[in-house]
Amino acid sequence: MKFLVKKQIPFAAIQITQTGYNKGILDATAPVRTYFVENGVHDFEKQPKGQEHKKMIVSFILTETGVKTTQSSLYRPETKDGDPRIWVYGLKEFVKPDDIFAIIAHEECLYVINLNGTDIEKAYNSFLINPIQDLINSLHGRVSNVSEELLDIIKKRLSNWQPSEIVADTGIGRTVETVLGIPMNASKKADYKGIELKSKRISSSTTGALFTNAPDWSHSACKSGKEIVSRYGYLRPGYDKKTLQVTVSASKPNPQGLGLEVNWKDELLEMNHFAPSASGEGRYTKLHDVSVWSLIHLHERLAEKHHETFWIDVETRIKGGVEEFRVATIEHTKNPLLPQFDVLLEQGRIKLDLMLSRPSGHGDTYSFKMSPKDRPLLFPESETYIINSLQ
Repeated sequence: MKFLVKKQIPFAAIQITQTGYNKGILDATAPVRTYFVENGVHDFEKQPKGQEHKKMIVSFILTETGVKTTQSSLYRPETKDGDPRIWVYGLKEFVKPDDIFAIIAHEECLYVINLNGTDIEKAYNSFLINPIQDLINSLHGRVSNVSEELLDIIKKRLSNWQPSEIVADTGIGRTVETVLGIPMNASKKADYKGIELKSKRISSSTTGALFTNAPDWSHSACKSGKEIVSRYGYLRPGYDKKTLQVTVSASKPNPQGLGLEVNWKDELLEMNHFAPSASGEGRYTKLHDVSVWSLIHLHERLAEKHHETFWIDVETRIKGGVEEFRVATIEHTKNPLLPQFDVLLEQGRIKLDLMLSRPSGHGDTYSFKMSPKDRPLLFPESETYIINSLQ
């Protein structure tokens, strides 16, 4: 799976249960359904129930040495609420119970690889031409001309020491954009010709921001940030109004009792209010619904914001009482694996920062963030450019 991520290959993964193996019929889980929708393969939500409405897709089961041409059946049965199903004909010959296989959509076909039984990296690096090598080469992208142009500009304008516009957390990012001629704006689109810029001090321990996105208020129990603060906010010394500036994750509820849950069935991210369970042992009981986000909408935001990104680390110094900085390294990522976003949310690797009713008067923000060390789990192969060696 890591090799596919590094090679920028979007995919969906399914683990085969004993029951699924015996029947040859597998659940099309939420990540698989989302992957199909986002890659133009199939939308189960629009598919009527029953075998007569099933969709057949030409498929190929790939191994290190060969390929089997087959078909995959996508359908919703009349029973069990029409839970989506996928059936790859002939798959049992190439897998065993508990194996995980990858599904890769390409040119209106599905390519299936058993991740437990196939050494993808070995096949890709083999001197002998093979189907896996062909597929990866056809899908693997290259650095764009725009990124080369941007890298050249940064080397020319930001490799030497620059004074920061303001002494604040946002000072570095604002100065980088000013030097590059990017005006301040509230656009949700990427900064430079489709490339997003994320700048931070090397010394900063701040978790890397991905994007901001408010809840879907029409489907949330709380209908505004003000209502969330009213229920779960707190008073800060010296202020007479509640605020709520906290981090929320799926790992465990925070001190305010707020935690995240991935609702796979309804394809939602939920923020709920919890209390410690009477049974103890670190368990929690859900008390109240708070707010929700559509997972597919979050995928769209991620794809829009981070189709291509320069993660810029700068070193700083104080000279004459003024903070100066210069670019040290840039990590260049492309094409996030959208289904992985949900998995990382559930694992608590992607967190949500709430900045609501701030005493500073700034507007409410709902910021999704992850640690740079976890970035390879979401983003494909990256390149690192060394602009200045650290002193």
